[in-house]
Amino acid sequence: MPSARNEERRAEILRAALEVIAERGYRGASLAAVAERVGLTQQGLLHYFPTKEALLVAVLEARDRWDPGASGRTAEPWSLELLGSLVEYNAMRPGIVQTFAALLGESVTEDHPARDFFTRRYVQVRASMADTLRKEYGDRLPGGLTPEDAAPLLVAVLDGLQYQWLLDPESVDMAAAYRAFVTLLDPERA
Repeated sequence: MPSARNEERRAEILRAALEVIAERGYRGASLAAVAERVGLTQQGLLHYFPTKEALLVAVLEARDRWDPGASGRTAEPWSLELLGSLVEYNAMRPGIVQTFAALLGESVTEDHPARDFFTRRYVQVRASMADTLRKEYGDRLPGGLTPEDAAPLLVAVLDGLQYQWLLDPESVDMAAAYRAFVTLLDPERA
């Protein structure tokens, strides 16, 4: 069992990796840059994460632990209101949102080590969003779509808002735009 000090050091490395990836993207991030940020040699970093890919997987898994529900289905579907709270929370964590966005964007390239993670994650997230929409509206949304038909649209709105906000945070209010989308889904909610 890892010691508390080892766990603290691993968490410190993950935070540094998040920062470096947010700044440089995965391909531009180096183990040396992460190691330097936490005051280790590259060899010292390899003691905790034997490869860059292992560090990437740990960063992605940690990000999903920090965002309940991000990794897919939960015991109880989230409400649209609770999703709105997550949008507001994400607006307070630009570094984590930026890291996620950079990794997601890069993962669509061939042979990217995060590609399988994001592919599995989006299957789970679409299913989770379908559960959320079914909880809110039943088997048909007000516009006639099924929850499964609307789930990819909801995911696209959530992720798309993050990209727009990262590019122009002064002009894009993620929480307000999310609420507008929910009103578009169901004008009765306005």
